[in-house]
Amino acid sequence: MVEVNDTSTRLVTIFGGTGFVGRHVVRALARQGWRIRVASRRPYLAGHLQPIGRVGQIHAVQANLRYPASVAAALKGSDAVVNLVGILTESGQQRFDAVQGFGARAVARAARDAGVRMLVQMSALGADPKSDSDYARSKAAGEAAAFEFFPGANVLRPSLVFGPEDDFFNRFAALARMSPALPLIGGGETRFQPVFVGDVAEAVAKALAGETTPGAIYELGGPEVKTFRELMDYVCATIGRKRVMIPVPFGAAHYMALATEIASTLSLGLYPSMLLTTRDQVRMLKRDNVVSPEAIQQGRTLAGLKIEPEAIESIVPSYLYRFRKSGQFERQRPA
Repeated sequence: MVEVNDTSTRLVTIFGGTGFVGRHVVRALARQGWRIRVASRRPYLAGHLQPIGRVGQIHAVQANLRYPASVAAALKGSDAVVNLVGILTESGQQRFDAVQGFGARAVARAARDAGVRMLVQMSALGADPKSDSDYARSKAAGEAAAFEFFPGANVLRPSLVFGPEDDFFNRFAALARMSPALPLIGGGETRFQPVFVGDVAEAVAKALAGETTPGAIYELGGPEVKTFRELMDYVCATIGRKRVMIPVPFGAAHYMALATEIASTLSLGLYPSMLLTTRDQVRMLKRDNVVSPEAIQQGRTLAGLKIEPEAIESIVPSYLYRFRKSGQFERQRPA
């Protein structure tokens, strides 16, 4: 008789499972044996997730956070729910408050009504209801909604997330390939603690395995803290391109961002995304994006979850090689 994994009969619904972080979360939970329901506005785009698990282990359903009935339907019979839905920039009806505030509230309320036992809400370091950033305030609103309807929920706040499909290292490597100079907003002094997407996914898996404190907020950062300037230097060194770093004061960066927002609007979506910087992103860069001393002291970190974080040096070169002059065949000199 075949022994069945304890989680093999349990169902988790993942909102945002088709995205960058989502596919890694699906993989981590599939390894734990969960049955996985991926709720997406466009379930036909979830085909790439099927090979991650066993036959029949992963399936997609249609759900839109703006329509509570579709959220409730996606949660029927679920034991756990993970909400990963989020946006980095606003576009059309995709507004921060709608997606990360109202959307999180819809998921948490439906989870409570459906009798779901566990909820994991993905947030971000810097979430603050008093922040000048619309993004940061909406993330804080999502956290508050999760705890309002689900007091035992776990909130995960990662720093800058990196991995093969990330929007940071890939973006600036592409920019460095075509531009002779890179802007350093605020002088490039903002500090980050880049965290590998696989480690974030493992934290989600541990939360659903009951290895976290109910109702706690976990701050997820990698093994190193680096300034924006140091990260830009690393990108250029990794792809073998020397570029001029131009410090841009926050005041000037505000108007530079306004110009790119106007250009993006007038181009009807044809403006290159790698060149787009928003005023909200400039406001976010005024604040460091690192794990707090309180979280470290209380064990609300990757180390507290017994996860050894990956460094950018062990992961990033494996996918930035395509930005070198000769791609994977570019000879790398030892540092």
